[in-house]
Amino acid sequence: MEMIENPTKEANFGFRRVPLDHKQGLVDDVFRTVARRYDLMNDLMSGGLHRAWKAALVTAVNPPKSGRAFRLLDVAGGTGDIAFRVLEAGGSGTRATILDINGEMLAVGRERALRRGLDTAVTFIEANAETLPLPDRSFDAYTIAFGIRNVPRMDVALREAHRVLRPGGHFLCLEFSSVDVPALEALYDFYSFNVIPALGRAVAGDAESYRYLVESIRNFPRPQAFAAMLREAGFARVSFTPMTGGIVALHSGWRL
Repeated sequence: MEMIENPTKEANFGFRRVPLDHKQGLVDDVFRTVARRYDLMNDLMSGGLHRAWKAALVTAVNPPKSGRAFRLLDVAGGTGDIAFRVLEAGGSGTRATILDINGEMLAVGRERALRRGLDTAVTFIEANAETLPLPDRSFDAYTIAFGIRNVPRMDVALREAHRVLRPGGHFLCLEFSSVDVPALEALYDFYSFNVIPALGRAVAGDAESYRYLVESIRNFPRPQAFAAMLREAGFARVSFTPMTGGIVALHSGWRL
């Protein structure tokens, strides 16, 4: 496949253009700041809806309830929210690897795994989604929830996802999307750009990080464009399911 070089070597960081090799460090700073309040803020920002969205993701993962071996790779999932749900939904053969570039997020996840008694079923790796330190064809499912838009080179990360999945493996991405209900769009924009940063200031002591997160949502490709990226990375049977008026979408692809 012919690769198209980025001639400017720049990336979006919210609504700013920054050098491509600077974006990851800026994103790391955001999540280092908000790590301890991240899941609480998800509840507040979404009115608890993120739990239903994540439940839909776990249902799509569909881990076996038996002792059959099933390996999940959850990327950008440092706090463990998705991986723990999958482990609890699966049987004794289900195991999870949580990979995140941010050590503070992983520290939160390790603490939670111990409290839940899941520490023997989960492995934590601090690494980059663009260069997974994992063997080819080693996972049955790859999940990434609200994290792909923060990866500087999404196309590279998607090829890496394809590489580490076994034939028949399932890629699932839960991400904010484009509102498809006109009456909701103006309200959603007002809430995003005014209420969410204010919540970030009040709860996490950081309005700017949450302003970046809102801006990053607006820069994420529309569902059809992201589906095309999945196909370019090698995935088949690509689809997406909008939820809550298009506020989020669940993207799916298979390695065949």
